[in-house]
Amino acid sequence: MALFGHFLLLSLLSIGGAITVAPDMHRWMVVEQQLLSDPQFTSSIAIAQAAPGPNVLFVALLGYQAAGLLGAAATLLGIMLPSVTLALLVNRWGHTRQDWRSVRAFKVGMAPITLALIAATGWLLAAPPSEWRSLLATAVAALLVWRTRLHLLWMIAAGALLGLLGWI
Repeated sequence: MALFGHFLLLSLLSIGGAITVAPDMHRWMVVEQQLLSDPQFTSSIAIAQAAPGPNVLFVALLGYQAAGLLGAAATLLGIMLPSVTLALLVNRWGHTRQDWRSVRAFKVGMAPITLALIAATGWLLAAPPSEWRSLLATAVAALLVWRTRLHLLWMIAAGALLGLLGWI
């Protein structure tokens, strides 16, 4: 029940998707509740993100690691139910009022918040601050995504090569 309740609250904060609240999931599941270890948490996100399908699957994997099938159901339902319901209602309301200045301002104002939440997640998943090589590789990849049209698969391959060579 605690998993469901916590993920229910996180759902309402997950502007930009469930991955944006991964730092708080980490805080609660790893630090406070000690349901998972750091490597379990990071590996769960990496495995789910690498698998085909919706990005939100990492939430079910975290719940499964913490409490089996019931945990997977609790976390996934908790993260999906409020946000999907709210998104449907707000989308319907906003679509009928798309010309309102306040609706346009809200959409523009939410973009920096979403970017900051995604950046916080990237920081958490990159590596501990003592792992300067991983942070450097993350920064270079982010810069390449931002400034070039280089396909992401090339960066994934470069990261795999760096890992294979033991650099990160």
